[in-house]
Amino acid sequence: MTLVGATTENPYFEVNSALLSRLRVYRLEPLTDEQVAIVVRRALDDAERGLAGDLGPTGGVALEDDAFEHLVGLSAGDARQALNVLEGAVSIADSDGIRDAAGRVAPRLIDVEAAAQQRALAYDRAGDGHYDTVSAFIKSIRGNDPDAALYWLAAMIAAGEDPRFIARRLIISASEDIGLADPRALEVAVAAARALDWVGLPEAQYNLAEATVMLAVTTKSNAAGRGYFAAMDDVLRHGSLPVPAHLRSSGAGRSTYRYPHDFEGDDVEQQYLPDKLVGRRYYFPGSQGMEARIAERLERLADGRSRPRRRKPPAQGQADVDPMSAGSEGMRRRRQSMREMAGKQRGDAADNSPKDPPADA
Repeated sequence: MTLVGATTENPYFEVNSALLSRLRVYRLEPLTDEQVAIVVRRALDDAERGLAGDLGPTGGVALEDDAFEHLVGLSAGDARQALNVLEGAVSIADSDGIRDAAGRVAPRLIDVEAAAQQRALAYDRAGDGHYDTVSAFIKSIRGNDPDAALYWLAAMIAAGEDPRFIARRLIISASEDIGLADPRALEVAVAAARALDWVGLPEAQYNLAEATVMLAVTTKSNAAGRGYFAAMDDVLRHGSLPVPAHLRSSGAGRSTYRYPHDFEGDDVEQQYLPDKLVGRRYYFPGSQGMEARIAERLERLADGRSRPRRRKPPAQGQADVDPMSAGSEGMRRRRQSMREMAGKQRGDAADNSPKDPPADA
């Protein structure tokens, strides 16, 4: 027995994996406009199964060129959609008595538009159309093409995509594809998401479009993300390595930590990576936008660390206080005060609680 099935859902998501392993899956791609045109022409000319015979109106059907082209274009590669609209347009024209000189029903462009109501959008929020379209959207932003990005944005909005999903993708793209080359991108993307929460659609289309264009045209860098995942790779390879003694929050080695703000330039040579990874680099800034300035600063820091750093003298009138020690002591006293206050409140509650009546003598 051979079972044949068809679905508009993605079988890799929707079909049981045990069953899927025993199936052969074929993906049916949308038809081209030329292929849809062949199907429509056959429906018009076929006397046995089309509109030229008993299945159609008396005299047959003749579709004007502009109506024919519009019908093919609005089908979005779906022959069923084209045939449904054709049937509706023929019915409208027939009821209005629209016929050509040969007596054939002749649907006009306005009849096709009326039958279609609106262009059929090949988009499924739960299937491949959803993922393919948002993929094209993000790749257009990454590829510095604002026109394509706006088109895919409009396609998602028109098809009923959740605008919050689009806003989330913009926020992700701002960090993934633009990063520190233009830190404003993340601010704009987050602002667009907040604007969407405030005003909603349709007005928030302006906000989403503005953020889309800004992200598409600005300078790009994925250096921060690449650096992060390189660090993640080392964590996966080596595990969580020991923290150097001078960076720990307690212990004997803590006293050897050098507070960068105590030194000229607010920087001092010091090991921050685990012993096993000393000298490892993850972040390599790009050459565009803000990252070019970041690269210059890192070069200056590296040059300064190659020379001895002098401690900064305290500013005139400024007390020579260790901020970390003072902060730690302040928090210690805060916890002590809170414990004392809690103890006092428990004592007051005990004093004010109702007393048991004396037992009968």
